Amino acid sequence: MPQTNKFEIQFFEALRDIFVGAKVEGDSGYVNLMRIKSRYYEQGVFPQLQKDITAALQPFPDFREELFDKLYTFFQRYFSESGSIYFRYTALHQNVYEKVYTDDRDVILFWKTHMLYYVKTDRIFTSLNVEVDGVKFFFDASKMTLKKSNEKREVVYAFRKVQPEDGTLVFDVAYSEKGKTTRMDDILKDIKKANGKLDDETLNKAFRVFEKQSEVDFFINKDARAFLQEQFELWLYQYLFAGQNVWSEARLAQLQALKAIAYKVIDFISQFEDELVKIWNKPKFVRNSHYVLTLDKLGGSPVLEKLFTHPKLPQQVQEWRDLGMIGEDFKLEMLTQKDAAGAPLHKQYQYLPIDTKYFSDLELDILELFDDLDAALDGWLVHSESYQGLNSLASKFSEKIQSIYIDPPFNTGEQFDYVDNFKSSTWLSLLSNKLWLTKTLLTKTGSIFVHLDHSSDYLGRILLNDFFGEENFKNQIIWYYWNKFQMRGMGAYPRNHQSIYFYARDQKENHFYPQVTPLDRPKKLKRIFWDKEKNRIQNVKDTEGKVVYDEVNDTGLDDVWDIPYLGTTSKERTGFDTQKPEELIKRIILSSSLPTEMVLDFFSGSGTTLSAAQKLRRKWLGIELGSHFNDFYINSDGEKATGILGRLKEVLAGKGNHEPCGISAEEKWTGGGFFKYYELEQYEDVLRRAHYADADLFHNPYEDPYHSYVFLRDMKMLDSVEVDEEGNKAHFHPERLYPDIDLAETLSQRRGKWIKRITAEYVEFQDGERMSLTDPDWQTIKPLVWWQ
Repeated sequence: MPQTNKFEIQFFEALRDIFVGAKVEGDSGYVNLMRIKSRYYEQGVFPQLQKDITAALQPFPDFREELFDKLYTFFQRYFSESGSIYFRYTALHQNVYEKVYTDDRDVILFWKTHMLYYVKTDRIFTSLNVEVDGVKFFFDASKMTLKKSNEKREVVYAFRKVQPEDGTLVFDVAYSEKGKTTRMDDILKDIKKANGKLDDETLNKAFRVFEKQSEVDFFINKDARAFLQEQFELWLYQYLFAGQNVWSEARLAQLQALKAIAYKVIDFISQFEDELVKIWNKPKFVRNSHYVLTLDKLGGSPVLEKLFTHPKLPQQVQEWRDLGMIGEDFKLEMLTQKDAAGAPLHKQYQYLPIDTKYFSDLELDILELFDDLDAALDGWLVHSESYQGLNSLASKFSEKIQSIYIDPPFNTGEQFDYVDNFKSSTWLSLLSNKLWLTKTLLTKTGSIFVHLDHSSDYLGRILLNDFFGEENFKNQIIWYYWNKFQMRGMGAYPRNHQSIYFYARDQKENHFYPQVTPLDRPKKLKRIFWDKEKNRIQNVKDTEGKVVYDEVNDTGLDDVWDIPYLGTTSKERTGFDTQKPEELIKRIILSSSLPTEMVLDFFSGSGTTLSAAQKLRRKWLGIELGSHFNDFYINSDGEKATGILGRLKEVLAGKGNHEPCGISAEEKWTGGGFFKYYELEQYEDVLRRAHYADADLFHNPYEDPYHSYVFLRDMKMLDSVEVDEEGNKAHFHPERLYPDIDLAETLSQRRGKWIKRITAEYVEFQDGERMSLTDPDWQTIKPLVWWQ
């Protein structure tokens, strides 16, 4: 047995770090992932590599030390402490950029994380002993639940005890949930009761020390094998031609052995990374879904009487009160009182929104009132990380979106209700993977509008050119907002504008409409003729050929939009730091879509796009990740504020804490509507529930262990499936995974079909196909629970 040298030890320690990453504590799918990677390394990768390296080095044992030195030199450059595989410490002389500058394609945008899926930015917390101003602290992070995605989460502390042996103050550490905060005064009182001594300044210092632990970006490499093999070829090529000119046969044989071993390491690494890609792109279950509809939608149906006598009606009434929809004088009987003619006596309450989360036993009765369920919906509100949301919704909404508006994080570094501080390469990865999915969602005539400011607009423009083509660029809209609050202290050049980049999916097919009063606009326009001598629109015809506008003296929308910021329209504020005015979104929607066409916003923020779309009689689809998704949330100032769900309920009611506001008056908006909201299973959820074997790697007798699918025998989420061997069938039991799976919507997304009807036994799609909800089709369900 050859003696282990320092380079060998160094290499295998680095390889262990690659597989396992930095030590991290807590309760999360990521921690589960680290355990899985560690087990595969210890029981599979390490012993197999040792065996193969020993065999490869038999012809030249003197090469052992150098081989491990070179392996370590190469691999340590491409791995971060989060286990992500990308350009990290790549030397410039390796010419990693050369392949993107070619004659056949003019590529001017290149960033080091372009081959990655961006997952999240999070701190890698471990339990920590610190001493500050002579006081000993211990912060216990062992039970900390880490972030699911890139939602913003504050660290909160709870005092546990004073250790009697040395006076150490012990704290439990967690991420904030449901507005929970660190209560400094209570902590100091509890410490005093426990006979400890501490002032708030020392306590704050200790908290800051704990929070200085590493913040890292988590990525998944889309094709780790191709990336690392390419980098190794470049590295070896540079080594060969930068050194001596003549190579002996023995030396070349040594380098061939080095390459063979390096490729085996790459194959093992990429097996695991490919598994993560599959989990990231796995179709996701729909969970915790409910419907919101206004009372007028129920008409005189028997369901209405059941609602008014339901034991949970008081909870619904309290929600109306919390959202400012009813006053203290409201009484339940007002909902049923009628005048002499039989009309509702209190018409102001006809648009009060019913949330089926309070009436789950009546939900199917309510849904049966609609002949074509999805067609009756005004919108869908989805709680999800946006890439996974878009990926799961892609089939159902393929080529159904007419207009996309997004207001992504600007990367300002400031503190908002969401994360807004990324490295430029991270920001590009965050946005690019989502933009890549939007082209399949847009209709052939559709448009996308991306709202950016000076922090990243130059990057966004190049990125959009790359995805949609410079030939499909239509305009750079300048939003001039004159914000008196933002002008303070900004010196000679205050920033009073932002950019909105406007692209068509296909310039030749794109529909663009001049801004006219929506009540005057025909439901469908056939063609708009632009008279370039006269610089005006004329002969606007509807689908029947009738001239609707003739010689319209309108030059259409110019590219500078003078719309005041929300500081001047406080009634529209929901407490969200970067909320845009509805008038701004109105111009975008009217210029790019017609009534009943669909609008998408996958960075929904405060819900302004969805609110404006509802008032403009468009269908809408919104995706949002943060805690501000809910009826209420705690904003960055620590105040209770209305979330997206609460705001949309207010819009449907036509009144509330912030309604009527925005464009309500000019659009004569009084309320009414019907939408669905739900959350999607997330990458972190899958990692938390996936089961991987505690045994050696799977060995396929027909393939070497480096290329066989090593996870073939692992359970993943098959514990939710019961196999009927006699009937040769597999039966799916959703309750074994999550208690709140919406199987009908999950199947709708898998099949890429809209729902016509839902019963207790089946879901029927618009094309007439029915799928069982009690024993769903296994082939449709399989990719959700066992991916390969």
